[in-house]
Amino acid sequence: MAGTICSDILDWRALTTSPARPGNPGPVTLVQAVDAALEAELAADPRVVLLGEDIGRMGGVFRATAGLHARFGENRVLDMPASEAGFVGAAVGMCLAGLRPVVELQFDSFSYPAFEQIVCHLARYRWRTAGATEMPAVLRIPYGGGTHAPELHSDSPEALFCHVPGLVVVTPSSPADAYSMLRWAIRHPDPVIFMEPKRLYRSTRGSLPADPDPEGLPRARVVRPGTDVTIVSYGPSLPTCLEVAEVLAGRGTSAEILDLRALWPLDETAVLTSVRRTRRCVVVHEAPRSCGVGAEVAALVAEHAMFSLDGPVVRVAGLDAPFPMFMLEDLYLPDPGRIVAAVDEALR
Repeated sequence: MAGTICSDILDWRALTTSPARPGNPGPVTLVQAVDAALEAELAADPRVVLLGEDIGRMGGVFRATAGLHARFGENRVLDMPASEAGFVGAAVGMCLAGLRPVVELQFDSFSYPAFEQIVCHLARYRWRTAGATEMPAVLRIPYGGGTHAPELHSDSPEALFCHVPGLVVVTPSSPADAYSMLRWAIRHPDPVIFMEPKRLYRSTRGSLPADPDPEGLPRARVVRPGTDVTIVSYGPSLPTCLEVAEVLAGRGTSAEILDLRALWPLDETAVLTSVRRTRRCVVVHEAPRSCGVGAEVAALVAEHAMFSLDGPVVRVAGLDAPFPMFMLEDLYLPDPGRIVAAVDEALR
């Protein structure tokens, strides 16, 4: 199954990884940052437990839990059978018992069998008990394409979760964000869907934040300032947008790149502030176009900043079709050419 994924994303030789620590001068990968955040929270809070398929002795198919079973034992790092509905349901019970479960759903589409537990129980207990019952669970979901994986291993289902009241949905695009946002999510009293862009697991590096205390609810961040157009993106598409910004700069166009980080609740202030300044907006994500996060951003801008625009919001996204097999995935994913064309349309 997972052995079909390209070796730079899933390195079966990397049975162990050098430990990542906050403040270390050396860069770490995004997957090492996830591992470091899990280790820090397991050490800080005995109520934190990890659940998932192959996360124990194996360290997870992506090695995101490497070394944690050996350090914390099988009562804190639990290998689960291939029954996502079963162990997400178990996480609901753990929350009711006072624990703080962190569930790894091995691949994006593996969340679908657990959807009933997520929607009907995990997301609703706070509402069902008039606010009396917390559901401090985190569902870690590696997601997105670009890894040459088989069917049902490359979906981007973030919009499904954004539509469910009671869930917080976040996604990092850098090791520093992965570390601080995951530690925040584990401490949050309500359920958090933590979308991990697996294409960036080992293709991006950076330092961990020196401050051990995570920030609050992640807000959108300007990762590159600009004056002519705002490109709103997140997760796996962000490096492509930064690449496009360099191309546009060579043509004399200044693009501002806004990383949403939290997909729900959306940082409306950051989006509107940037768009009102640049007067143009392009939204980029690899999930299907219709009813996606980009559609919500476009509606937000249309409702609250229409008279600041010099042109309509333009969306660049995946297709309204199942994610293709790896021979065709480059035609599905937003690439620099499509994004540049969208910027040209916005500038017209």
